[in-house]
Amino acid sequence: MKLGVDLFSLRSQGWTPFQFLDYCAQWKVQLVHFSEIRFLGGLEDNHLKKVREHAERVGVATEVGMRSICPSSKLFDASQGTAEEQIARMIQAARALGSPIVRAFLGSSADRTGALPIEGHIENTVRVLKAVRSRVMDAGLKIAVENHSGDMQARELRTLIEAAGQDFVGACVDSGNPVWALEDPHLTLEVLAPYAITSHVRDSVVWRTPEGVAVAWTRMGDGNVDIGAWVRKFAERCPGRALSLEVIVTGPRQFPYLDPKFWEGYRNTPAWEFARFLALAEKGTPRQAPPKVSKEEAAAREREDLETSLRWTQQLLASI
Repeated sequence: MKLGVDLFSLRSQGWTPFQFLDYCAQWKVQLVHFSEIRFLGGLEDNHLKKVREHAERVGVATEVGMRSICPSSKLFDASQGTAEEQIARMIQAARALGSPIVRAFLGSSADRTGALPIEGHIENTVRVLKAVRSRVMDAGLKIAVENHSGDMQARELRTLIEAAGQDFVGACVDSGNPVWALEDPHLTLEVLAPYAITSHVRDSVVWRTPEGVAVAWTRMGDGNVDIGAWVRKFAERCPGRALSLEVIVTGPRQFPYLDPKFWEGYRNTPAWEFARFLALAEKGTPRQAPPKVSKEEAAAREREDLETSLRWTQQLLASI
């Protein structure tokens, strides 16, 4: 199993792709996940060739990613062309870099409410994926769809993958985003492990509030979701798949589930699944938001969060 870094962990650094690669190589990382085009610095063939050569020189494998491929999502950027056109560009980039996948996502928790239910967004995403199937297959790639920013619960992403076609679509299993979707990350892994082709990994804390539940993302080892057991399960159930840290440390996000209106976006959530999520909250203690700091201090803290998490994860993996 390759230990990787999703470069969203270093989103404030303002580095070139070559600097990202050098930094990760220094930390003995085996894979760098360019989850957004901005981290690559462009998609020109000449540039990507240089990035690939540099990655090979420092001994680091690469994966590439893009943002929303759902035309009806609030996160979809139509100014970049149709979803199919955007995917086509990323297929070319993946081939140029030697990435076996293109990671993508549907949207965010904002897509769970509104005129179109999440099931409609899933259907639109499936339609896009089916339209690019031959291009993906001909390139020898797979599309890794992430459970992203609270958009889909695990069973919903499983439905999307099976409807689109497992021969070219799999899951980018994120361990942090489930708590933004009222889901136990261990349940997410249990459901999506058979479909996993890559991952984003970070720790979380969940606790009860008078209104319902609050969640926050933490450094690896600082949460209460037993991320160590999650990593061990991933290693066992997803052999050969990259374990890429996407470390984001946040303040509380509130989920006032005691308000009946809150459930408009979650009416199909089984009670037994939600009960597992609540069990995590019962074990959690409140966390304060990180203090506001300058841009320079934020970049330094970002590196510290990742480096602390890398040390913790490397120690854990050495014991497996």
